[in-house]
Amino acid sequence: MSVSVSILGSTGSIGVSALRAIRSQGDEFSVYGLSCNRNTALLGEQIEEFHPAVVAVASNDGSHACCEKLRRRFPRVEFFDGADGVLELARRDVDIVLSAIVGAAGLRPTLEAVPYTRRIALANKETLVMAGGLFMDKIREHGVELIPVDSEHSAIFSLLENLDFSDVERIILTASGGSLRDRSSEDLVGVTPGEALNHPTWSMGSKITIDSATLMNKGLEVIEAHHLFGAPYDAIDVLIHPESVIHSMVETIDGSLFALLGVPDMALPILNALSYPERRRNPFGRLRLEDLGGLHFRTPDARRYPALALCYGAGRAG
Repeated sequence: MSVSVSILGSTGSIGVSALRAIRSQGDEFSVYGLSCNRNTALLGEQIEEFHPAVVAVASNDGSHACCEKLRRRFPRVEFFDGADGVLELARRDVDIVLSAIVGAAGLRPTLEAVPYTRRIALANKETLVMAGGLFMDKIREHGVELIPVDSEHSAIFSLLENLDFSDVERIILTASGGSLRDRSSEDLVGVTPGEALNHPTWSMGSKITIDSATLMNKGLEVIEAHHLFGAPYDAIDVLIHPESVIHSMVETIDGSLFALLGVPDMALPILNALSYPERRRNPFGRLRLEDLGGLHFRTPDARRYPALALCYGAGRAG
């Protein structure tokens, strides 16, 4: 019997990658529910291919007519509108809920879904940034599995499975440095939005791409790691790693470093979150170490990336 999945935020970059991962596995997974904000054109294509039972469209600003068209086109699908409609989808019993809504809008649906699923695959880091204690308490209360989707946290999750946490000295989150990492401070003055959005290794949404360039996203991931793994902030470090093939590292008390390497493709950590504890064969790219040429690391410049220190401070302040 296939594993049922609801994707909150199916038309964003994570949602699209998730459906690619699901597609790669044949009948192993079935899509029960999909939600989007306003991209009903792409949503229609997803409904056509994956045949969900329930669909929600969050936006009320001009999408209503599009929703009516979708209702007529897919009469067997149950549709909900608005933010309350997304909550209704989140409350439907399903094996796995993938939380992929961008930003603060993802908090309430993710919290709402916890009692109705056996696993949350979490891509919405804002849930932990804004309400980490509350969310983790609810996860424990309902005995729900929480599997991280962010490539860095997915890597740490995998590494820690084979380690005793009492032996862990620190967690090292790697950061690509974003689209502007090789620009001098003087060159940043005239940067265009297009240049800032041209990420060298990852294909992501606009907001997270900009946040990657400022390391704001990495700062949020520090807070996320604190809540996911219970590591103190002093034991979570960030290194810029331009190649983006080491997704994160764990250092143990004896000085050993454990790293997880792989191609920079979000479909892989998503598939791992959906199929855990199994590893699945897939058609995604393979990392060829002989083609890398080298691996490089540097400590982020605090003056260039003030958002990183801001996030550490906010996390410590609670």
